Parts: sequence; structure tokens; C-alpha cells
Amino acid sequence: MDFKNSDTIVGPRAEDHLPDTATTAVKIVIVGGFGVGKTTMVGSVSEIRPLTTEETMTQAGVGVDDNYGSETKTATTVAMDFGRISITDELVLYLFGTPGQERFWFLWNGLFEGALGAVVLVDTRRLEVSFDVMGRLEERGVPFVVAINDFPDAPRYPMDDLRTALDLRPEVPMIKCDARRRASSRDVLMTLMRYLHSLTMSPA
Repeated sequence: MDFKNSDTIVGPRAEDHLPDTATTAVKIVIVGGFGVGKTTMVGSVSEIRPLTTEETMTQAGVGVDDNYGSETKTATTVAMDFGRISITDELVLYLFGTPGQERFWFLWNGLFEGALGAVVLVDTRRLEVSFDVMGRLEERGVPFVVAINDFPDAPRYPMDDLRTALDLRPEVPMIKCDARRRASSRDVLMTLMRYLHSLTMSPA
């Protein structure tokens, strides 16, 4: 093949290069059950073209995957999503979205490795899924914040009631968000960064 005349792109695009000013990179995982908006959040907030591993859903998942509230969803993440956002000129976050279907949760351990913190996305139609998600983070010692994704047809509850239902410790931040909107997703990440900073300032 004549690569000189081909349209093949070799290496990252110019706009995907890490800024020269970046001095600190932090790994963040975005976790949650199936269809809670993890791929959407990574895609909305990433400053680079996000990497996704979505595949078309097939009959193989019928009776296996719980898609309540996401019946119209036609694709699902089977490995991870990846994106990047610069919080400041020096600080860059690498975002890893986990697969939501339980049969792919064995991949989570690798994605949690080296993560400084996590965002737990929650769908109020399926609060029960969040317990296993948060339990896995607690087992690995990964600090997290909880983001209530605002689905148009999802029931709305007072934040205090949701905190009680999720059995969240008082110090764990909880915030409402719209994963489709860049500013809202960025607010969630900033909440996580402030929480992580507060943990470093807390007395041992």
C-alpha cells in the first residue's frame, strides 16, 4: 500500500495532544449500572474525541441484562469509555467509563487500578443497582461522589431522601447533574476534585 497517498491517520490528531503546560494527570473512573449515562458523560465533557467500545445489543442479553428504564437503548459499553479534560493548565483528568452490565463487571478491577477517585452515576429508577457499585469502590478504597443523573421520565426525590435511601455517609458529596451537558458534567468532576482535596487536608 502506498501510505504516502493514503488517507490513513498516523498518531493522534493535533487537537488531541496533551497541553505542554500539563504537569499532573489524574485517573478518574465513572461507574454505575447499565444505562445510567456513563458513556454520555465521558462524551459530553471530554476535550478530545472520546474512545468508546460500544457494541450493538443482541438477543444474547435478553433475560440476562437488566435494562429497565433503558428499553430503547440499542448499544452498550463492553470494555470502557475513555476521555480527557483539562481542569487547569497544569491538571488533566483521564476519564474511564466502566461497562454497566453486570456480566462485564469483571473488567472493573483493572479500570479501578490507579484511580484517584470515582463518580457514581445514579438513575433514580434503579437505585438498588448503586449499592453493589459503591460497595466495590469502598472495597478498593476508592473515594467517590454520587451524581444523580436527571432523566426526563425518572422520579424526583428530595436530596436528603436520596442520601438516606443510598445509605451515604454525611461527608460523601452528592450532586444532581445532566450527563448530556458539558457544564453539568464538569461540575460533577469539580465536586470530586474538591472532595479529594478535602481528604488530603483531613487529619490522619
